[in-house]
Amino acid sequence: MTSLTKTVGVWPTLVYLDGQAALKFLTDGLGFQLVASYAGTAEGSVAHSELLWPAGGGVMVSSTDAQSEPNEFTLLADQAQSVYLVHDDPDTLIGRAIGAGAIVVRGLQDSDYGSRGFTVRDPEGNLWSIGTYAGE
Repeated sequence: MTSLTKTVGVWPTLVYLDGQAALKFLTDGLGFQLVASYAGTAEGSVAHSELLWPAGGGVMVSSTDAQSEPNEFTLLADQAQSVYLVHDDPDTLIGRAIGAGAIVVRGLQDSDYGSRGFTVRDPEGNLWSIGTYAGE
């Protein structure tokens, strides 16, 4: 049996067609903090980047690179992915996300389990659900 820890040990990884645009959306539109970014071999591509979420945790982002052979990760760029983010003020964040190009999929609403939140689609089709529910 293992014990649970509050240390972040899970990093969702998203692969985009346009890595630079994704980084801009995630920082300007959702409020992630970019802490590391390494260029890919093609101009404008992202080999690896790390973004921290203010409430804890983070995501890794990369982009496809036309100069490299496709692999199991780059193939994800053609598939919609989904991430949930904990945020204490979704009412404010939704406007910021829309301003950065997000499309509202599910507007602000209160859930029966005590969360308030919304879901948007980013410019490449990935779903970002943002709510006040931080887990049990």
